[in-house]
Amino acid sequence: MKYGFVIDNRKCIGCHACTTACKSEHEVPVGVNRTWVKNVETGVFPETKRLFSVMRCNHCSDAPCVTICPTEALYTRSDGIVDFDKDRCIGCKSCMQACPYDALYIDPDTNTAAKCNYCAHRIDVGLEPACVNVCPEHAIISGDMENPTSEIAQLLAAHDTKVRKAEKNTKPNLFYIKAEDASLNSHASTHNSYSLWGAQNRGVGHFAKEAEKLAFSNSDIVAELVNINGGYQDNGKTVTAPKSIDVLLNDVKRVYDAPKKGILWGWEVSMYVWTKAIAAGIILIPFFANIFFDITFTAHNLVVAASIGLLFLTITGILLIKDLDRPDRFLYVLLRPHWSSWLVKGGYAISVYGILLTGIFLAGMLNLTPWFKPLLIVTAIVASIVAIYTAFLFAQARARDLWQSKWLSAHMFIHSVTAGAAGYLLLSSIFSFSIDFITFLRPTLLVSLGISALILILEIFENHDAIDLNRTIQSIRSGPYRSKFLFLVLGVGHLVPMLLLLIAAPIAPVFIVTGLTVLIGIYISEDIWVSAPQQIQLS
Repeated sequence: MKYGFVIDNRKCIGCHACTTACKSEHEVPVGVNRTWVKNVETGVFPETKRLFSVMRCNHCSDAPCVTICPTEALYTRSDGIVDFDKDRCIGCKSCMQACPYDALYIDPDTNTAAKCNYCAHRIDVGLEPACVNVCPEHAIISGDMENPTSEIAQLLAAHDTKVRKAEKNTKPNLFYIKAEDASLNSHASTHNSYSLWGAQNRGVGHFAKEAEKLAFSNSDIVAELVNINGGYQDNGKTVTAPKSIDVLLNDVKRVYDAPKKGILWGWEVSMYVWTKAIAAGIILIPFFANIFFDITFTAHNLVVAASIGLLFLTITGILLIKDLDRPDRFLYVLLRPHWSSWLVKGGYAISVYGILLTGIFLAGMLNLTPWFKPLLIVTAIVASIVAIYTAFLFAQARARDLWQSKWLSAHMFIHSVTAGAAGYLLLSSIFSFSIDFITFLRPTLLVSLGISALILILEIFENHDAIDLNRTIQSIRSGPYRSKFLFLVLGVGHLVPMLLLLIAAPIAPVFIVTGLTVLIGIYISEDIWVSAPQQIQLS
């Protein structure tokens, strides 16, 4: 048995009855939707037509939201329905990053994830989903696709159908009859903050701040059409109306849509990737110095290293918890783990790393010299996992194409090494390290900066077929992130410290400036890599 949906676009009239029925059945708050109808107009006036597409969870056979969920709050039932348990959800928003169909949202009442669950409670008692019952044109068909006598199986056998984003290999179980790419493809039309017929421009809960940025409301559209060449005041800001009505009535344009959800993973995630890189790098650097160059660390040096590592690891944990919409449930990651999720594997790696750092701290305090090297080796191995596990977590977020980069693991590992070397340059102005170690830091940082710059350039200058990935890359190369990337990441974060390392005297002020510019560059680059992919619309 495998349940699925067919949307018959020959019949859909865009009445939004399915949206209303879904909201009523599940008491879905205003501002978020489990089911919604996207309206798209194509053509040039007067030769135009309007397309309707019902958008919702695709109940994928290979559901990325289930794989990435750290607590099994999302799960696939034996009948193929992807359901959720809000009592296990920690509000990490990983599922929303993983879903290519923008089907999940954070419920503003419970601060937990929610989505279409196929009205599983109705299915269990022999009823159809509420949207199917209420549709006046029978444009939504549900049922067991593996039962050849069912209506849905017969429709699938008799008609050519389309699915959204087949290239994501999620094996969606939501099929469209006679749907046009202009409506199904997220990149075929722009998600505007205004429309001719209406827009949900007031967000709730997690999305309220993002919604405040939207400039137009329904009444503003009337003002636009009346005052074609003028402007008007919106919350004290002057908003310029389009030059002509053609702007609203040509090519492919959305005229009714669900609101944007904004940046789901904000500065907390960027900062946690940065602090995690420092925490891991602070052990990787002495490991490389000892294993490959036979440079020893004193007990005092190990205490300093472990202390700094524990400090930044603690900050990392605090940031991870802060980013949760249900921070009171953060222990569920460890106590109710779903082992397919790299959020769980990373949580355990961080915990083990913290224990090992504590061991190094105690070994240094007690001057247990025989323990130094074996502890350093084991801790460096775990530090490497801590450094790169986020790359695998991001890879599970299949909705964000830039995070699927084959270079992301190397990107994060080299950033940890670079951050560690930069950190020790800063620490050398406060604590005493051997001349050999200080000498080792300069070429190590120089080489790691060179490799880091090369990886960043490879990530954004490779040719790709994916449209959404190219849009993200263009936003970094020539769009809104261009200045940050060129001047702050490559310039301040790479070129300046490399020049200082090559031509400046090895004195404390130079080390301080070099270390700070490197760490600033790493943070800005991680912030770009976290935020840029989230600007791409998914539905």
